[in-house]
Amino acid sequence: MMGDHMKTQLVNAIHLQEVEMQEKSKQIANHSSGDAELTYTVEDAVETIGFGRFHILLFCIMGSATIVEAMEIMLLAVVSPEIRCEWHLQDWQVALVSTMVFLGFMLCGVLSGYISDRYGRWKVVFGGFVWSAYFSLLTSFAPTYSWFIFLRSLVGCGVAAVSQGFVLKTEFIPAKHRANLLPLATIFWMLGSMLIILLGMEVVPTLGWRWMIRISVAPSILLIFLFKFIPESARYNVSAGNVDEAVRTLQWIAKMNRVSLPEGRLVEKAEESRGSWKILLSPALRRTSLLLWCSWFVASFAYYGSVLSSSELLEKNLLCVIDPDEEHSVKHRHEDSLCYCIPFAQSDYQTLMISCLGEFGLIPLNICLLNVCGRRRTLTILQLLAAVLFMLLSICTTMFGFTVLLFLVRASVSMNFNAVYIYTAEVYPTVARSLGMGFCTSFSRIGGMIAPFIAQVLMSESVILALSPFAVACFICGLANFLLPIETKGRALLVRVSILFLKKKENLITTNSLLKV
Repeated sequence: MMGDHMKTQLVNAIHLQEVEMQEKSKQIANHSSGDAELTYTVEDAVETIGFGRFHILLFCIMGSATIVEAMEIMLLAVVSPEIRCEWHLQDWQVALVSTMVFLGFMLCGVLSGYISDRYGRWKVVFGGFVWSAYFSLLTSFAPTYSWFIFLRSLVGCGVAAVSQGFVLKTEFIPAKHRANLLPLATIFWMLGSMLIILLGMEVVPTLGWRWMIRISVAPSILLIFLFKFIPESARYNVSAGNVDEAVRTLQWIAKMNRVSLPEGRLVEKAEESRGSWKILLSPALRRTSLLLWCSWFVASFAYYGSVLSSSELLEKNLLCVIDPDEEHSVKHRHEDSLCYCIPFAQSDYQTLMISCLGEFGLIPLNICLLNVCGRRRTLTILQLLAAVLFMLLSICTTMFGFTVLLFLVRASVSMNFNAVYIYTAEVYPTVARSLGMGFCTSFSRIGGMIAPFIAQVLMSESVILALSPFAVACFICGLANFLLPIETKGRALLVRVSILFLKKKENLITTNSLLKV
């Protein structure tokens, strides 16, 4: 049984390579025939156009959307001490705020992916952006705790749609540039995280958390008008049969980059089955999908665990610090009180700021790992590294040492999130890329829903018990990544994956021959 399973997986991988080679050979076949009409695919056009001014514009606008998305998510770490005090919340109630945000993200993740594959990436990203900005603004007027968590869950739903912007970016970037450019999106996430911390530092002590949210929404209003400069994905348009629209988009991009499209006519087959969940569980992608869902769960679980753990450790002074200052020498474990009412000190904001820099500081290392080790090995390395660093957070050290560890933890989990984003966008075909991303982000938010109850509730009982689940999850998932069957480093984005039907004799003969070689 095990031998047959291995043979089947090998045939699946071979089949994927054959599909890719067939896509690439279309152009060559057309040129080799003197009488045949010259044609090209979207992949040919994207590679010919290369990187230029359009991609800089794309990164700036979509990067700005990432800044706003980061502010919405990271806002939870800054506002937690304030709402805990205002509404006299217990630990589990504070944790429930983050959980409700990720619940909204999870429920809308698959839906936004399906709509994106069926009706277009741009519509989903723009609609989600407007949705999240509107309900975020309403959050600042929440009269009660119940209204607050309800409105934040709706914000999470909008952020899920905005995350489809990563697919939109990926489908415009040439293969050789993806590993270098896509990790740079971390810069925008880091800027959003730092911006909300700066707002918390300057606005919360004077005007309160409600005005901090209102001010954080202001950039969204300006950004809405810039979305008109972002076109719909040409890959989506050809899969939907809108070839003329795809050509106009590619011509506009080529003109902006001051290059020409390939000679001939754009030819791609329209796909009726786009947005079908069956593609994700087809024989060629089944194991990849299952392992990716696990990787996304752990990526989110570890990332938001690191964010919320740092906030909780600083707020309640639960650190094992051997040189504590006056502010961090008192352990805030008010077991007999429902409210801690301990606002962040300036030094706490500064520590959070430095930890955010971890998401930017090791980007060169992230790019190097992706290019040298490939996507699969990079995922394994980063998750095993994160497991070690999580456990190191529980040791007694200086405040400087804790800041350095926090920096490294944030760097490792952030780099892991980058790698899993890139791998997911590359491994799925165009007809199911957004749906695949939607499923993955939904599984990731399950991890995000669980993380607050460990980082914010269990942390008060035991630091080592709270950090252990994050370390164990990273360790197990890091080993599981060895089983991913497809490496996407340098590979063209596939348009479709045909369902693999094994012929009894032919496939067994081919597999046995390959195994002998």
